[in-house]
Amino acid sequence: MNMTMLAEIDARNTRHSSDAAFGVQRSANAARWVMADDDMSAIQSIMRMQKMPELVARILSSRGIDADDVDAFIDPKLARDFPDPFSMQDMRAFAEDVADDIENGVKIAVFGDFDVDGSTSSAVFIKFFRAIGIEIPFYIPDRMVEGYGPNINALKTLQEKGAEYVFIADCGTTSFDVIAQGRELGLKITIFDHHESEDKLPNANFVINPKRRDDESGLGVLAAVGVCYLACVAINNVLKSRGYYDKNNITPPDMRMFLDLVALGTVCDMVPLNGANRLFVRHGLPMIERQLNTGIAALSDVAGVSGKVDSYTCGFMLGPRINAGSRVHKAYLGAEMLASEDADHAKNIAWTLNDCNDKRKAIQDEMMQRAKRKVEAEGLDQNALLFIDDEDGHPGLSGLVAGQLKEIYKKPCCVVTYANGEDGRREGRGSGRSVPGVNMASAFIDARHAGHCVKGGGHAMAGGFTVLPEQVDGLKTFLNDHVQKQLESAETSVETVIDGVLSVRGVQVDFARDVERFIGPYGMANEEPLFILPHVKLQFVDVVGGSHVKCTIVDAEGGSRIKAVAFRALDTDMGQLMLNKQGALMHVVGFIRINSWNGNESAELHIKDVALA
Repeated sequence: MNMTMLAEIDARNTRHSSDAAFGVQRSANAARWVMADDDMSAIQSIMRMQKMPELVARILSSRGIDADDVDAFIDPKLARDFPDPFSMQDMRAFAEDVADDIENGVKIAVFGDFDVDGSTSSAVFIKFFRAIGIEIPFYIPDRMVEGYGPNINALKTLQEKGAEYVFIADCGTTSFDVIAQGRELGLKITIFDHHESEDKLPNANFVINPKRRDDESGLGVLAAVGVCYLACVAINNVLKSRGYYDKNNITPPDMRMFLDLVALGTVCDMVPLNGANRLFVRHGLPMIERQLNTGIAALSDVAGVSGKVDSYTCGFMLGPRINAGSRVHKAYLGAEMLASEDADHAKNIAWTLNDCNDKRKAIQDEMMQRAKRKVEAEGLDQNALLFIDDEDGHPGLSGLVAGQLKEIYKKPCCVVTYANGEDGRREGRGSGRSVPGVNMASAFIDARHAGHCVKGGGHAMAGGFTVLPEQVDGLKTFLNDHVQKQLESAETSVETVIDGVLSVRGVQVDFARDVERFIGPYGMANEEPLFILPHVKLQFVDVVGGSHVKCTIVDAEGGSRIKAVAFRALDTDMGQLMLNKQGALMHVVGFIRINSWNGNESAELHIKDVALA
C-alpha cells in the first residue's frame, strides 16, 4: 500500500449503515449509534490473506482496507513504505543548503515548541547532529511568559550562544514579524511545522510544512516531529552522497534510532495515525518498549511503564508528564531529558516532571470546578461556543480544561487565562478544542485578521490565541458567531460508529490481543475499535477515584460477567444513568482492554456510552 492510499484511510469515515444500531437514536451521550457496514466478500478475502477472527477482518474491511492492502496495513515496512522526504516543498533545496553549512562549520541551533511534539522535534535534531559529531543548543519558550511560537528575544539568546542558523520546530508558519526580525539580525532561519498555513509564508530561508498550500507531497498528516525526522533523513542522504562521512571518518547514523522519539511525539500530538505516521509509530513503539532512549527509559521507570508499550502508554502515561514541565514549571525539561545521554541526569528530570504532573492534576481539577460553576451560573452552555474567561486560571492548563469541557458539553470550547507578557503587559492566553464540523484554526486566524486578538492559529480541532484584556468581549462575540455559522453549514448530528457486536462471553484476552495485533496502534483516523454488548445488565455500580464509575456487566441470563469502568463519568449523563438504572436492561458500548494484576490477566470493558434497551 503506498503512502497516499494509507493516508486516505480514516476510521471515523468508516463505511456504516444508515440505520440506528439496536434502535438507539439518542444515547446517554446524546449520540445516534450506527453499525459499520458489512461486505462479506471483502471480509472473506482478507481472511484468506491473513488468519484472523472474522470480526477483526470485518473491522478492517469497514475501514477501507481490502485484501491487497491488508499486509501493508498490518505490518508496514520501512524499506517498502518509507516516504520520500524530498517530496515536500523546499526539502531538497534546504538539505543541500544545510549540508553546505555543515561542511563550512556554520553554527546551528533549534527553537522548539513547549509541548511533546515540540520537545521530541527538538530532541530529534539534537540527537541527529550529535550522531554526526555536532552539538547544537536548543531553546524552548516559557509557556506562561513567552507563549506559543518564536519570539525575538529567544532568537537573540540563541545568537548570543553562537547560533548563525536557527531551526524552528513545531511552530513559526504564521510568525511573520518575528521571522522578519530574526532575518534582520543576520540569522538564517528554516521553519519545520505542520500547522495550518496561509497563502503567504514568513520570510524564512525555507519553510518545510506539508500543509503549505503549494505542497503536493501528500504528507499533511505528519506531526512536526515527523517533519523534523524526515528533514534529518534528507540531510543524511545529501551528506552521504557528498562523501561527507567518509571524508571526516564519521559512521553514518542509523536513522531508525530516532523512531522512538517520532512515535512518542506523533501519538501525543493526536495527528491521524495513518500513512507515514502509522509506519513511524508501528516501528517506534517497540523501540520505546526496549528503552533505547535514555530519557524515555528514565521517564518510563518513573511512570511505572513496563511490558508492552502502546498508544495509551504514550498518550496517557509519558506525554502528560513531559507536558507538565511547561504547564507548571520549566518548559525545557522535556526536551533536555529526551536528548540526554546521562542516565542519572535524565532520571532526576523524570522525577521532577512526575511531581509537576501531580501538581498539574490538582490545579486542573480546581479550574474545572470553577469553570462548571461559571457555566451553570451564567448559562454559557446555551451559546454555540463555550467561552470561559478565567481570571484565576493557570495559563498552562487552559487547553486541558477546554478539552474536558468540550467532552462534557459536546460543543466547541475556549478557555482564557491571564499572565504578563514579555513586555510586562497583562494578556490573555486562550486555548480552544473543537468538534467535527468546526475548524478552530480558521476561527482564530480570522479573528486575528479582524483585529480581535494578537495571535491565533492551530489545527482544525485544537488551537490557541493571545488576546489583550480589552479585546476579550469582542473576540468572544466574533468567535461565537464564527462557530455558529460553521455549525449551521455542517452536518452536526453526532453519530457513534460501532465496529462490532460482542456477547459478554466474547470479551476475552485472546480476542483483545488479536484486535490490537491486527488493527493497532490506535490514534486519530485509526481509533480503537468500539464494540457493543447488547441487552446486558449492570451490577455493583459504584464510584471510584472520585469521578470514575465501575460496575460488573452481566448478560441477560446472568451466566457470564465481566468488569467494566467508565472513566471521568460521574458528572456526565452516562455516569448518572449507570448509577441510577443498575439492573435495567441496557446496551453498552466500549473498548476491550486487558487488565494485568499480580500476574493474572483478564479482559474488561472501558465504557464509552450506554443506552436503555
